[in-house]
Amino acid sequence: MERLGDIFNQMRIREALAAIAVEPAEETAAEPRCPQCRDAGFLRRDVPLGHPDFGKIIPCPCRQGEVERLRRERLERLSNLGPLKRLTFDSLVRHGRSADPVKQAQFRRCVEKAEAFATNPSGWLVLVGPSGSGKTHLAAAIANARLAQGEPAVFAVVPDLLDHLRATFSPTSEIAYDDLFEWVRTCPLLILDDLGTQSSTPWAQEKLFQVLNHRYNARLATVVTTNHRLEELDERLRSRLADPSLSTVMLIEEWELSDLQRLGGMGQARLREMTFEAFNPAGMRANAHERESLATALQRAQAFASAPEGWLVLVGKPGTGKTHLAASIANYRHAQGHPVFFVVVPDLLDYLRATYAPDSNVSYDKLFEMIRAAPLLVLDDLGAQSSTPWAQEKLYQLLNYRYNAKLPTVVTTNVSWDQIDARLRSRLLDQRLSFTLEINAPSYRHDELPPSRPRASSRYPRRGQE
Repeated sequence: MERLGDIFNQMRIREALAAIAVEPAEETAAEPRCPQCRDAGFLRRDVPLGHPDFGKIIPCPCRQGEVERLRRERLERLSNLGPLKRLTFDSLVRHGRSADPVKQAQFRRCVEKAEAFATNPSGWLVLVGPSGSGKTHLAAAIANARLAQGEPAVFAVVPDLLDHLRATFSPTSEIAYDDLFEWVRTCPLLILDDLGTQSSTPWAQEKLFQVLNHRYNARLATVVTTNHRLEELDERLRSRLADPSLSTVMLIEEWELSDLQRLGGMGQARLREMTFEAFNPAGMRANAHERESLATALQRAQAFASAPEGWLVLVGKPGTGKTHLAASIANYRHAQGHPVFFVVVPDLLDYLRATYAPDSNVSYDKLFEMIRAAPLLVLDDLGAQSSTPWAQEKLYQLLNYRYNAKLPTVVTTNVSWDQIDARLRSRLLDQRLSFTLEINAPSYRHDELPPSRPRASSRYPRRGQE
């Protein structure tokens, strides 16, 4: 690609269309081809003295095609797309690179959103996903679609943009820093590719913030791609990129979600069968009060799955449907194309311990970070783990992080509250974030059904009680 400074220096956006040089035809004895301009290529409007257009030169209609061609060439150069001109919506594989139907549907939704933005750029479009997921193709396709409509669009890879800005400080630079910086932050449509791959120097962070903050305040159309989760970006940038009043964030593809799903056990056929449709709210030999408890639990789980927010804690005796409902939430979110990680707590601790082995193919830090920052985490059977100091500390670190970040979390447990670490208990029962729901029903497991069940008071405290 050409340097942004060179392009800007050669082709000024604000030059009037009339300034485009169109060479007049050579004088010949033959009759001019255009009787209006006599092949000069331009005209002066016949207006009285004092009219705003008096004395102005305008292109002749005979040269309109040439003027439009030159205008499009200039827009293409200013776009800085270079070889990315080949990346269009027509050349895009519309279902993405995955063979998973769920991921294909998710990618198609992103394509539709990008096409709608290209038709009418408004607000910000933030494309998020791992490297190779198609973010740059979508972003370049938006730019190419705008150019095809004769509209300006500027495409810049973030590290390259910062290099161009640094280069303007050189005494030999042909463009001033202020001119280039002003052009980038005020152009009608700016596309920033690979945000987060730049060096994290204070200068780089400040320049990016100034560009994005100006465009945020001015509500200028902007497209941003990043292979980082938003929570990993600078807080000032994140607050603007994730502002729902201006920005639409599209997850192109999940980060290593398939590995996490298999690790957590959602690949098991039995758990995949646990759906809301397969849940029986009538229970097994349940009375009216117990059926009401099951129906309430089902409704609460379905509401949480539709819009995960805060924590949902399901408590009850073994076999009462807690795992089924928790897995149903995970399966529903996964079917909607949203990332979710389901894991049984003792298994989770075993996975973390296994990372200490010399032959482990994943580091402890990487695995722990993926789990604790998962967009939706489902922890099944809390309290079934061994109560070693290490296990208690890992669970506390995990849940405390999600508690402070207010990340959606589902927890199931069949132990009484006094058997749970006090630090965890205080967070699980915090009504500002967590909704605790007791399932008071007989076991669905036939081998656990007693011949007769006398009514007994629950050993689980109600929501907000300890």
